[in-house]
Amino acid sequence: MTVIERFLKLVSFDTTSSEESGQYPSTPNQKVLGAELVRQMQELGIQDARMDAFGYVYGTIPANCEKNLPVYGLIAHMDTSPDAPGGPIRARITETYEGGDIILNEEQGIVLSPREYESLLNHTGKRLIVTDGTTLLGADDKAGVAEILSAAELLLSSNLPHGTVKIAFTPDEEIGEGADHFDVAGFGAEYAYTVDGGAIGELEYENFNATSALVEIAGLSIHPGSACGKMVNASLVAMEFASLLPALETPYFTNGYEGFFHLTDMEGSVEHAKLSYIIRDHDREKFEARKAVFEKAAKEMDRRYGGGTVKLTIRDSYYNMKEKIEPCMFLVDQAKSAMLELGIAPKVQPIRGGTDGARLSFLGLPCPNLCAGGENFHGRFEYVPVEDMEKITKLLATILWNIAK
Repeated sequence: MTVIERFLKLVSFDTTSSEESGQYPSTPNQKVLGAELVRQMQELGIQDARMDAFGYVYGTIPANCEKNLPVYGLIAHMDTSPDAPGGPIRARITETYEGGDIILNEEQGIVLSPREYESLLNHTGKRLIVTDGTTLLGADDKAGVAEILSAAELLLSSNLPHGTVKIAFTPDEEIGEGADHFDVAGFGAEYAYTVDGGAIGELEYENFNATSALVEIAGLSIHPGSACGKMVNASLVAMEFASLLPALETPYFTNGYEGFFHLTDMEGSVEHAKLSYIIRDHDREKFEARKAVFEKAAKEMDRRYGGGTVKLTIRDSYYNMKEKIEPCMFLVDQAKSAMLELGIAPKVQPIRGGTDGARLSFLGLPCPNLCAGGENFHGRFEYVPVEDMEKITKLLATILWNIAK
């Protein structure tokens, strides 16, 4: 099975994760895919392939040489983002892309165009795997899953020496829970790479510090005709709260190392209102300062409308793995070296997001992030170039072969 055949099979599984389910994994189809991955791993000859009660899939490729080498891991996630429909995915491979628009869905007038997505023009001369414009593709991160399995096939079919390699596929990464039940000790790797990045060449060891903030506002409903000086409209208080945040520090206005406040959901009535935010910043001090902005705004609303008006709940999700990767920068250097060997231009850049590897790095498993090849994640214009998936498969194997030299 080629990496492309494997990928197209994997995306036929709808593995959308859910923030509301309260279960682990959050959706049952993730375990259905997990069982399929165990089957494929066993067919490839990967040892001790298994899925645990939480839906994590693990396996081992034994060393084929006598050198005393560190154990490395390769990790990708099985779930897809709840931000867009996750199925049924009708993926197709385009003819060689020569520029211009790609019609995804003629009936609905859905077009993938370089006018909106300039990165398309980086892939002229390649075949692209696209959707029909009604769902996401799932390259985030089933491209990574397929590439790891196909790299495993390369390792197992070659006589080139390599050390012991551990493989893991995680559930619920997209909702920030991919490392919640990861068995770091049982996994048994000293170092690892997540294969969860974007365009070919991306190599990342810096990510956001991340927290979520829930703002709950208690109002007081009184008949509007006699509400003068008495009513507290929770929805209006919510609007006031939002107005106290810096207007230009949202995802729309920020890039690179700039952090942001992002309102992800809101609901409200006179009696009760709720604002859900995520807060992000690469710099730890600025990150803490952003949380302090929320605390100050909550106190101000209580001052204006009385104590207990605002209940603020802040919950940290993950931190910037940079501090855990910098002591072992050889992980980044050996990935860059393998890229250059294969004619891939390395693009070392910060992640404006997070990965399972960010949390795993703080659990004692240093874990920078490698490209998986896809672009426009979490939406119906997601795509991945065929040739890039093939090259990334070779990249993973090359990193592991080079370590054994």
